[in-house]
Amino acid sequence: MPEPTTPNALAHTAAPTIVVVGHGMVGQRFLEALADRGLTPVAGAARVVVLCEEPRPAYDRVRLTSYFDGRSPEDLSLVERDFMERHGFELYVGDPATGVDRAGRTVTARSGAVFPYDTLVLATGSYPFVPPVPGKDARGCFVYRTIEDLLAIEEYAKGAATGAVVGGGLLGLEAAGALKGLGLSTHVVEFAPRLMPVQVDEGGGAALLRTVVDMGLAVHTGVGTQEVLAGADGAVTGMALSDGSSLAVDLVVFSAGVRPRDQLARECGLAVGERGGIVVDEECRTSDPAVFAIGECALAADGRVYGLVAPGYEMAQTAAEVITGGRSAFTGADLSTKLKLLGVDVASFGDAHGSAEGALDVVYSDARSGVYKKLVIGPDGTLLGGVLVGDADQYGTLRPMTGTVLPVAPEQLVLPAGAGGPVALGPSALPDEAVICSCHNVTKGAICEHTTLPEVKKCTKAGTGCGSCLKVIGQLMPPPEDAGLCGCFPYSRSELYEIVRTLEVTSFASLLDSHGREEARGGDGCEVCKPTVGSVIASLAPTVGASGYVLDGEQAALQDTNDHFLANLQRNGSYSIVPRIPGGEVTPEKLIVIGEVARDFGLYTKITGGQRIDLFGARVNQLPLIWTRLVDAGFESGHAYGKSLRTVKSCVGQTWCRYGVQDSVRMAIDLELRYRGLRSPHKLKSAVSGCARECAEARGKDFGIIATAQGWNLYVGGNGGATPRHADLLAQDLTDAELVRLIDRFLMFYIRTADRLERTSAWLERIDGGLDHVRDVVVHDSLGLCEELERMMTDHVAGYRDEWAETINDPDRLRRFVTFVNAPDAPDPSVKFVPERDQIKPDLELLAGPVLAVRTLEGTAS
Repeated sequence: MPEPTTPNALAHTAAPTIVVVGHGMVGQRFLEALADRGLTPVAGAARVVVLCEEPRPAYDRVRLTSYFDGRSPEDLSLVERDFMERHGFELYVGDPATGVDRAGRTVTARSGAVFPYDTLVLATGSYPFVPPVPGKDARGCFVYRTIEDLLAIEEYAKGAATGAVVGGGLLGLEAAGALKGLGLSTHVVEFAPRLMPVQVDEGGGAALLRTVVDMGLAVHTGVGTQEVLAGADGAVTGMALSDGSSLAVDLVVFSAGVRPRDQLARECGLAVGERGGIVVDEECRTSDPAVFAIGECALAADGRVYGLVAPGYEMAQTAAEVITGGRSAFTGADLSTKLKLLGVDVASFGDAHGSAEGALDVVYSDARSGVYKKLVIGPDGTLLGGVLVGDADQYGTLRPMTGTVLPVAPEQLVLPAGAGGPVALGPSALPDEAVICSCHNVTKGAICEHTTLPEVKKCTKAGTGCGSCLKVIGQLMPPPEDAGLCGCFPYSRSELYEIVRTLEVTSFASLLDSHGREEARGGDGCEVCKPTVGSVIASLAPTVGASGYVLDGEQAALQDTNDHFLANLQRNGSYSIVPRIPGGEVTPEKLIVIGEVARDFGLYTKITGGQRIDLFGARVNQLPLIWTRLVDAGFESGHAYGKSLRTVKSCVGQTWCRYGVQDSVRMAIDLELRYRGLRSPHKLKSAVSGCARECAEARGKDFGIIATAQGWNLYVGGNGGATPRHADLLAQDLTDAELVRLIDRFLMFYIRTADRLERTSAWLERIDGGLDHVRDVVVHDSLGLCEELERMMTDHVAGYRDEWAETINDPDRLRRFVTFVNAPDAPDPSVKFVPERDQIKPDLELLAGPVLAVRTLEGTAS
């Protein structure tokens, strides 16, 4: 018999016993609700026994697919490490209930243990529906419901090449994405005429279909599965479809919906619905007043079985309130949904299908970009619901406005910029009673009582469910009074830099635990602080003793997208290769190598404005092969993927140009080799012009050098791009040594004091005292920092190692450069190209389909 996780301290007391059957997301939420109300064994108020069928405590089933993205089962757990012990709850894992004796008020577990109860709570959830087709039990058929299911699919997929998912709903598309990620060619079979038929309408389904197909999945809608075919060994070999066609597949995942797990209730005589579900009233009581049912196993008072976690949480709260003597009612729930499927944002809310009498649709459809937006408006202008595919940024604001008259014309909320919209309708427009987090039923007013995201999560649980409300919560948070970097750190980037430098901190986790906000300590950080701290540690690596390789250990998890594979990710999922060409000078032999590499790997070749050659179209598994040849030829990483020095351009200078007064090429090469790999708050660009004619455009760079008859003029804070700014003169007529010394100081002072993602141009305008202050510090040493700044640059130069040279010589580091973990040599089938001008370009087919008109409330085209 399994042992409880906590001693049965109250087993022989007069306190009532609550037995909870099922420990999924809803069962855990019920326990938390009991704890919030003080009904715990530790408080002497009750004995609480929990019978769990699975071999592990409750975990986040909403994020189940993230297991394939590297999250472990432990990462998915919803139970704090000491939660059961802290409250005295008895949890029996792997020991489900097998029978209920209502007359004797006992529950029997599979182990044979018998537990008496005063109150019984059934939270048995649901089970996957598997269509009764021949062959459904063949080897290679799976369901997609638990972590154990995923482990079994992952193992079987190692010997499979093609998979099929039966069901094109929410979970079906997640399963399809998982199979694709495991390296399988993947089919989706959906009986309805469109994907996600419950959540999206015909137009939204069409937009989703076009995007999903473009990702390399084969979709079959309007057909059913007639039979799963198996070979002589009993393993899956194919599928026969209702239209007479067949698919050759090795693995089948059934994701065709769920059914309430009401067998225990049926066997003990509780009332169940005609189509399943344990009948409950508004208090979540069953036909037996001593028995409650919550979550997907319950048929709610409004006649629905809810398959979403948010209604289950509301039912858990209701049952806990009633059991503790309070009053509460569950009369129905919001079925709004927002999620990212295969990288595509999909959301629906309210009356998404426009079924209300007199409802009007306001629709925007852009077939080329895969964006579809529809708002359903009542005759009086009330927002009734909507569907958003491809761009769901406004979901968090629109959903709480359902049932109200919009403050602006609805068409302004769906049109893109430049076409009459969009209007920035932020959360400030919402009333305090608007529900922001539907998973935990948390209002704007409750959220605004707190000042940081970690505090909101801890005190209200908002943002800990599906996560779709996080953006709105962030917008509702006031800027921290301490001007901290984010909700995890009360310090600015420059302050964190000083902490890391002074205390020689070498890991993000130790910095967060020692200097993070109290509520963030022990956590994972956020998307703001992780790359910021990663950059700080990388820039200080030689000084503090950290590894200078950005993909070593914990550093790998902190990096921005491009750094993960030391290459720039392009729009079709391929990568670009940019070898460093210092000063723009390259030998014919090296040019030949670049040409041969481009030819042999079929890469698109382009000369850039930074005097480099970009090679586009490499798959991730090709990157080490390409770089091996480039490194062997003497090339190294151009760091086009990192927040670091990109290029130092040059004109031909005095050597060739009749106007040149200094050797600009030599200087550009010297500077680029000195500052290569220097991690900074933002990218750095430079140029050296050999005379005042300024052919290298040095005054548009972060630091630019222009030759004079007496030496060099140094300009700083320039920028091209969207917000061009001419650089300012910092010092003039410098010798070579003076120039390098001032650039060393300038760059290190910038790295030390700039904010995250702040270019030198913005930093120079923001910093107190501006250019004059910077000149005082780096030229006149007003703060006494110059010796230290120079020493840190010397450490950087001495510690520099080419990242790609280090990578290709280390088998462990090479293991990350695969598209599919279980098929390391298989290319990504979704990365495709077509010919153009004797080269290649991404195969991004124009998304065909009708463009739906945008209609006003009067129904006229606008």
